[in-house]
Amino acid sequence: MAYRRRLIDAPSYTLNHEEVEKALQEGITIAEGLSPAAVEVDAFGHVAALVMDRMVRGEDGRWTPADRVSLPARCVLVAAGTQPNTVLAREDGRLALDGKWFQAQTEAGEAVSPERVAKPAAADILVYRHGDGRAVSFFGDLHPSFAGNVVKAMGGAKQGYPVVSRLLAARPPAVADDGFVDRLNGLLRAELVRVERLTPTIVEVVVRAPLAARAFKPGQFYRLQNFESLAPRVAGTCLAMEGLALTGAWTDPEQGLIGLIVLEMGGSSDLCATLEPGAPLVLMGPTGAPTETPGGETVLLVGGGLGNAVLLSIGQALRAAGSRVVYVAGYKRLADRYKAADIERAADLVVWACDEAPGFPPGRPQDRSVTGTIVEAISAYGEGRLGPAPIPLEAVERVIVIGSDRMMAAVGAARRGPLAPLLGRAKVALGSINSPMQCMMKEICAQCLQPQIDPVTGRRSVVFSCFNQDQPLDRVDFAALDQRLRQNGVQEKLTAQWIDHCLRALGARAG
Repeated sequence: MAYRRRLIDAPSYTLNHEEVEKALQEGITIAEGLSPAAVEVDAFGHVAALVMDRMVRGEDGRWTPADRVSLPARCVLVAAGTQPNTVLAREDGRLALDGKWFQAQTEAGEAVSPERVAKPAAADILVYRHGDGRAVSFFGDLHPSFAGNVVKAMGGAKQGYPVVSRLLAARPPAVADDGFVDRLNGLLRAELVRVERLTPTIVEVVVRAPLAARAFKPGQFYRLQNFESLAPRVAGTCLAMEGLALTGAWTDPEQGLIGLIVLEMGGSSDLCATLEPGAPLVLMGPTGAPTETPGGETVLLVGGGLGNAVLLSIGQALRAAGSRVVYVAGYKRLADRYKAADIERAADLVVWACDEAPGFPPGRPQDRSVTGTIVEAISAYGEGRLGPAPIPLEAVERVIVIGSDRMMAAVGAARRGPLAPLLGRAKVALGSINSPMQCMMKEICAQCLQPQIDPVTGRRSVVFSCFNQDQPLDRVDFAALDQRLRQNGVQEKLTAQWIDHCLRALGARAG
């Protein structure tokens, strides 16, 4: 069966006419002058058509829409475009920028503006020079001379390797002792220490990964996988995990340990409970932006379910910096609570909230308890219905909310509505947005794009959630987030059922 494909408005192919020629030979139709305007969906929220504006150039040289065409479609692939990924410059602080690229340096460490041609007279491929002679090099789309396509990137490496070779030759090789390789492996490799069940649906995975533990800062997360070659196989299925974005609840840098909290939602997360102590793992991170934990403020932390694991390290860091912390910890069921003592250590005062009666008894004199939702708990505490408030909500300057998208949306709406008189002083309100994620390498794959809406102008924009998961609560488009989190629901449910079948066959699950 022949498939007729459409390539719509692809200016990137102007750099490679051979691809255009081959595309036409394969029957691809190039529709010119069309600009995407909207995506039509059916009654089930699935793509039905792509609406395009037909653009025409006016006498003033400007392109304006003349009319609209609708192209039936069952799948729309969005190209995020090629933008040099200079996240490292924003995070490290030592790397300078030259427009949208890194700032190049000569071998002597002087800033220089390279020629914007594929074969510059001088290959200035250094971006930073250490005082001891070591340097950081850069190529490809990060470099103004070699950006644009793969061929130019490969040419850049060919022109730049002599510079790297000269720098290496100028430094004597390091002399490693007999135990050097073992120590290096011990720092870099990750292995499972234990898996501990915290609730009927939550497990804690403790991993030994010394360098990853030392680099962790509150609010960051990790990406965990098992090795495919070591994964069990059942009924022709390799039980290899997809990359899981997991909360870093705590770290012990001296022992090199990391505590990761996993909610068993079916699929790969269910496989964590089957991991054996000593098993080697793939652990990437920490990644994501650290949560800002200033001192001298009064902060309200609001956690729902798994979100409470993220807030453990954040609350402790805030208190260590000298801030006062009011922590509202919410759960659907009594059995869902875990690490209650750690939550108490992360807060000056805890308000426990549970949908299931009779709720949680407070563990300290200053703590409170409510049978109800998180919003109801905040309101009851702030209005004095739970007794005198040792730390009044009117003093709160910063709000951090972490939990399900619906819980965060509800808190955001209540903050602008019925809770406004209580939280009016809080100028900063952040939500930790857990968008769908794939690479978790910060502004690479665009799987984690999250829409935002300016509450004043209504202007829409998008951000990479894996680069900065802490986003202004008032700007997050929670309706879009809900759709994105449910977009693979059918496949996820089918996968969960099959993995459940495999785990029962392995004897790793009763039934």
